[in-house]
This record gives sequence, C-alpha cells and structure tokens, in this order.
Amino acid sequence: MLVPFLMIGLAVVLAVVDQILKYIVVQNLKPIGSYSLIPGLLDFTYVENRGAAFGILSNQRWFFIITTAILMIAILILLFRYHHHTGLTYLASGLILGGGLGNMVDRVWLGYVVDYIQVSFFPPVFNFADCAVVIGTALFVIHVLFFADRKTGEPVLRRRH
Repeated sequence: MLVPFLMIGLAVVLAVVDQILKYIVVQNLKPIGSYSLIPGLLDFTYVENRGAAFGILSNQRWFFIITTAILMIAILILLFRYHHHTGLTYLASGLILGGGLGNMVDRVWLGYVVDYIQVSFFPPVFNFADCAVVIGTALFVIHVLFFADRKTGEPVLRRRH
C-alpha cells in the first residue's frame, strides 16, 4: 500500500521540476523568444499555449482544468482501488499525474501553459509536463496491449496456471 503514496510523491516532484523549468524559461527565454540548441533539430521557443496539442480548443481554459482534474481524480482512485497494478502501471500513473498537475498549475495561475521545447520532426512546441504525460500514457498502453490479460486485467506474468 506504500507504492501509491510513492507515485503521488513522484507526481509532486515532477510537477515541481516542471514549474522550476517553466520559471527558468519565462525568466530567460521569454525575453528573446527562441534559442537554437542543436540547429535543425532542437530549439527552445517560448510559447503561451491557450489550447491543447496543436492549439486545438484554444481559450477553453476551464474545460481543460475541469477535464484534467477529473482525470487526475480517476487516476488517484485507481491507484488505490485497482488490484492488478504492475511497476509499469504505477510508474505510468505517477508520470501522468505529475505532468497533468504541472500543466494544470499553469492553466489555473496563468491562464495558459508555458511551452518551450521544439524539435524539427514534431511541429508543436511542448514542455516537460507534456513529456511526462506522453511517456506515462505510452507505458499504460504498453501494459494494456502486451502485459494485461484481456478478460481479467490481471498482469499476464502474475497469472497462475
């Protein structure tokens, strides 16, 4: 029963790291707009994102805050009530919670999300919190597709034959 609390701690640490990075970006990158770290591959570009990915649903601040809160509450409930967790699902939960919390803090306090990472092969600008959510979601999908029993949801590796 300790692991769910560890994942909540991980989520808080990730959200704090995200907010520290965004503070650094606002202080140092916002005044100049953009900085090329690896020309043609990786740039840091200051963006105030008032929507979701690709800027969809722009200016729907409360929709995103409410949706994120509902999803985070659902994940918290599942952290404690779902009985077939693996290390993968615990880690996925912590990453998704941390990233969601980091971006929700921006939406609540600023009205937008600070984005700053831009790679040449992926057009939208994103941030550390987005990375945590995407990696957590990918780990969860991997669990569902490859490690969970289709009927019970129980991890395949723990099944008794």
